[in-house]
Amino acid sequence: MKRNIRNIAYTLILSALSLGTTAAQEATTGPLVLDLQGAVDHAMAHNKSLQNSRLEMEKSDRSIWEAIAQGLPQVSGSVDYMTYFNYEMQFNFGTGSSVEFTAEQMADAYNQTVAVFPSFTPADLANYSAGSYYEGVLASMMPPTSILMSDQATATLQVSQLIFSGQYIVGIQTAKLAKLISEQSYQSSELSIKEAVTSSYYLVLITQSSLDILQKNLEIMEDNLTQTRVMFKTGMAEQTDVDQLQITLNQLENSKKALERNLELNYNMLRFQLGLDATVAITLSDDLESLFSGSDPEMALLSPFKAENNVNYQIMQTQEEISGKMLDLQKWNYGPTLAGFYNYNKKIKTTGFDMNPNNLAGLSLSVPIFSSGMRKAQVDQARIDYNMAQINKSIMEDQLSVQEKQFKYNLQSSLENYETQKENVDVARRVYDNYKRKYEQGMASSLDLTQANANYLDAESNYLQAVLEVMNAKLALDKLNNTL
Repeated sequence: MKRNIRNIAYTLILSALSLGTTAAQEATTGPLVLDLQGAVDHAMAHNKSLQNSRLEMEKSDRSIWEAIAQGLPQVSGSVDYMTYFNYEMQFNFGTGSSVEFTAEQMADAYNQTVAVFPSFTPADLANYSAGSYYEGVLASMMPPTSILMSDQATATLQVSQLIFSGQYIVGIQTAKLAKLISEQSYQSSELSIKEAVTSSYYLVLITQSSLDILQKNLEIMEDNLTQTRVMFKTGMAEQTDVDQLQITLNQLENSKKALERNLELNYNMLRFQLGLDATVAITLSDDLESLFSGSDPEMALLSPFKAENNVNYQIMQTQEEISGKMLDLQKWNYGPTLAGFYNYNKKIKTTGFDMNPNNLAGLSLSVPIFSSGMRKAQVDQARIDYNMAQINKSIMEDQLSVQEKQFKYNLQSSLENYETQKENVDVARRVYDNYKRKYEQGMASSLDLTQANANYLDAESNYLQAVLEVMNAKLALDKLNNTL
């Protein structure tokens, strides 16, 4: 119940935030400005995959009530109508064919007749044959009759109640565990979306930083080309120097266009994860350096790992519990089931010959006796499934332990690479500045300057890639620890 309240409150808060964001966007008619946390919150409210996960949770809620309702009173009604096509049922007593009686039977019949009719004398026997006499007596006492079978209509109300069933109790417990799995799956989906949104946010910032560096470098190369053309006109540089710088500038222009298209592609990926249309303009307000310093990757290396905090491990634990409940369910196949029922029949239209009662109540007890080993086989299979679930949980624990170590190794390696690439940027920048001064003094060729510029761009690119690797490694470790 507490988990349900928390999920509902969380959804309402996200909806309110999203409505506020939408209203602000409509009011300003400008781009949607998002920091990293705002982007994550927007995805939690609008991501379509998460919407499906929330529907799955709602569906599991309904399945619990379905399981509970099976043991609550069940009421059903029906109306039946039958026609006999005016069939007439004939009843004819004693008017069949003549029957021959023995002397003993006739004497016994005479005595019984006298007892009922004292005025009857033996002389009366002369007027009747044995068969015709009895036929006459019976005919006078029970004349032929008939019953018209008219149309019949009946309304029935049936109430049933399950009194005891072990399978019913275990079924409710299993449904609750299934709901818990859906909640844990939703939490896992949340973590995946958070990781994807954060990674896309990082990627957009990295791409934008690369584009900014390329743009600055492009401006510098344009200045160099302009200076070189002036130097060529004064005889201080050769045509090859101008051509070499022009080639470099053209390559930088092409790289810039490709990077701009890549940036838009990364924005579109982020829009998709946020649940936005591809035409919605967004602006990221966080900068790369603040996010990197705020992530504190060194502290992540020191954080202890507990498998119980991992969502996938929690799902595996719940699956183990469900397997145990399924074993209990199969064991209850040996147990009895007791149910009660009550029927009320209202004769709306009936015939003259009706033997059905209006009220009927009873109990139904079902006791399994012999199934030729079928129930035992089912219990054995459920026990095997339970043992397999226990082993799978142990395997998951081992895998997570190895994965945690690997993620920490990756983070440590990426941090070391980051320090190296950061130093390389400083060195490459100094080398480029040195070659630029030498080139301006005529002590270095344009090829040397171009190569130094290419090395500097590579160093900047490697540095940004190292930053992204550190942040993604930290992100993967946070997801493993369920701390996103």
